[in-house]
Amino acid sequence: MGYKIAVIGATGNVGREMLSIMAERNFDVSEVVPLASSRSAGKEVSYGEDKILKVQDLATYDFKGTDIALASPGAKVSAEFAPKAAAAGCIWIDNTSHFRTDPEIPLVVPEVNPEAIKEYTKKNIIANPNCSTIQMLVALKPLHEKFKIKRIVVSTYQSVGGAGKEAMDELFEQTRGIFMNKPISDTKKKFTKQISFNVIPHIDIFMDDGATKEEWKMVFETNKILDPNIKVHANCCRVPVFVGHAEYVNIETELPITDVEAREILMNAEGVTVVDHRQNEGYVTPAEVAGEDNTYVSRIRSDKSVPNGLSFWCVADNLRKGAALNAAQIAEILMRDYLKK
Repeated sequence: MGYKIAVIGATGNVGREMLSIMAERNFDVSEVVPLASSRSAGKEVSYGEDKILKVQDLATYDFKGTDIALASPGAKVSAEFAPKAAAAGCIWIDNTSHFRTDPEIPLVVPEVNPEAIKEYTKKNIIANPNCSTIQMLVALKPLHEKFKIKRIVVSTYQSVGGAGKEAMDELFEQTRGIFMNKPISDTKKKFTKQISFNVIPHIDIFMDDGATKEEWKMVFETNKILDPNIKVHANCCRVPVFVGHAEYVNIETELPITDVEAREILMNAEGVTVVDHRQNEGYVTPAEVAGEDNTYVSRIRSDKSVPNGLSFWCVADNLRKGAALNAAQIAEILMRDYLKK
């Protein structure tokens, strides 16, 4: 019979990725409806290799009869339309930051806390975490189960793709402009500093304690998803990479941990691929994970500065596992375990 699924923000980077992933994974669909703002209505988007869909206007769409919405339209748009869709009986899986802090809305990484999905019935809404949180927790969940993590210190190296198409365009135009001797001011719109050939230690707004909101998100979301007792310190940075987030993660655990034990556990963990050879090219970089589903872990080593310490490097495609794929996996669990047409 199949499910009727709407994709909100269908013309954006994540929306297009959602459509691609649904087709790749052979979603059990009766109809796929791409939705966007009125200015994008009428545009065409691809679903799989041979199907073209026409984008409809989100503002006039009737969600009655739609089973699931995969949404990445921006926080303000989600705030307006998610409750309307939910009231019409559609389960809204949201990729924006708007619903993540709501205690009645589950915040889900399928490899980490799939049991939380059942809480969707409270508001018919499920939230996708921040992309940087997702990839970190996929790697940390099996280690936490075995060794009980007490503290996390993470430094992120996040691609411009996490800030949307305009940010990717800015990196491209700025890089080209530098080679053509054009002023940086002509292309600096999305970022507060030059992003081409540079690194910016600032993502999202600043908080009262000096952290940025991106850093605060990683703390809050880790506590909500994995364990409220873990202490987390995050340092978030934007780097001149188009797609793929990288992170250096350092943990302290209650139980003794070694790099050998950690490597073995991660090699058998769901959603994780270990590439960890202590030699040139024995690790994975963001340029190599575009289009990949898993979180890749490298540079696993013991931290001798504390009794039970471990460091590792992890990278993932932020548009896939960090956004579209995570939402699609949630939808698959919903269809398999809760909706069952």
